[in-house]
Amino acid sequence: MTKHKRSQKTRWARPLLASVAFSAVVAGTLFPGSAYAAEFTVYKSPSCGCCSKWVDHLQANGHTVAAQNIENVDMIKKMVGVPERLQSCHTAMVDGYVIEGHVPAQDIERLLAERPKAKGLAAPGMPTGAPGMEGGAPDRYNVMLFKADGSADVYARY
Repeated sequence: MTKHKRSQKTRWARPLLASVAFSAVVAGTLFPGSAYAAEFTVYKSPSCGCCSKWVDHLQANGHTVAAQNIENVDMIKKMVGVPERLQSCHTAMVDGYVIEGHVPAQDIERLLAERPKAKGLAAPGMPTGAPGMEGGAPDRYNVMLFKADGSADVYARY
């Protein structure tokens, strides 16, 4: 094989191999298994056990969590625009979105994959049976997708 023919073959092969290698790295880093691994900052009360259990839920689903214990979580909710009717006990930030309350990891992963134009997700109140709120008869609850104008739509039903 001449040097010219070899260079023609490697001209397309190198970018292809680089692309495959990059895809493998991205797939292994961002999508371990089928989940989107993300970095969360969670603002919670230092004395709230259910918030810590929700952090454990995120970590068990492959996410990195930086928990910030603060006394005035309501201040964070106001700063990031969580409507009062959607508030819960803790507030998290991930990849430009707000996550309010005991939202299941699978809903957050869907949000991050779909990237809708929204402020974030909320599981209003503290529904029994939601991640971090296990025990007792599970409540029926909705995870709400909320927008900057305060409007909200059902994103998932439990």
